[in-house]
Amino acid sequence: MTTETKTRTRPAAVILTPSAQQRIADLMASAPEGTIGVKLSTPKRGCSGLAYSVDYVSEEAKFDEKIETPGGTFYIDGASVLYLVGSTMDWVEDDFTAGFVFANPNAKGACGCGESFTV
Repeated sequence: MTTETKTRTRPAAVILTPSAQQRIADLMASAPEGTIGVKLSTPKRGCSGLAYSVDYVSEEAKFDEKIETPGGTFYIDGASVLYLVGSTMDWVEDDFTAGFVFANPNAKGACGCGESFTV
């Protein structure tokens, strides 16, 4: 009897909408030299505790999650993944504002100004 090992592909921690993927492509097209991707993290900030932060990254960290998109590599900070699993990241623009918007099923509350969230 032979045992066959099967590898199951796990879904990405964060789903990127097409407009978020396009924004990552736009960012990578004008990124500083040495940039290898765009990284999402959740630093402690604001009155509710955690905030979303999207920045350029120039090197991979050991425990970061890596998502390949058509326009470039998207990383999720390894320490932030647990706060973000199942989230959707979108890019929204209107006449007055533009920015990434997150639908996070792990967020239990947010501050009044919308800058931070709790889990």
